[in-house]
Amino acid sequence: MSIWLVYALLSAVTASLVAIFGKIGLQHLDANTATAIRAVVMALFLVGVVVVQGKLSLISTILADKKALAFIVLSGVAGALSWLFYFMAIKTGDVSRVAPIDKLSVVFAVLLAVVLFGEKVSLISGLGVALITAGALMVALG
Repeated sequence: MSIWLVYALLSAVTASLVAIFGKIGLQHLDANTATAIRAVVMALFLVGVVVVQGKLSLISTILADKKALAFIVLSGVAGALSWLFYFMAIKTGDVSRVAPIDKLSVVFAVLLAVVLFGEKVSLISGLGVALITAGALMVALG
């Protein structure tokens, strides 16, 4: 099994826990404030990971690359917006309906990768993307 697949599966499992833990934690709280606290926890946790890995000195390398830094900042803003919308959605909706719609991000990412990076999508992959779309909609709306 390829290491990227292991990481991707671990990402999927832990992302599912975000939805479950978030839904429980949001029961009587403001979604945006809870998301802000979650972001602080994530930042502290990730800084801790960087420190433990001994990579704190690499921060200056990232800060020196203005183009990369700009896109990392944009990625952070997009991620923050994603989580704000996600937490608002699971606060008012069922996780079993919100999570599949959220996973349409896979479809959007593939489409953007084709348009922006010229990535090729095989017929089988295209069918998979179509099935993800259909499946997400069926689970969420069915």
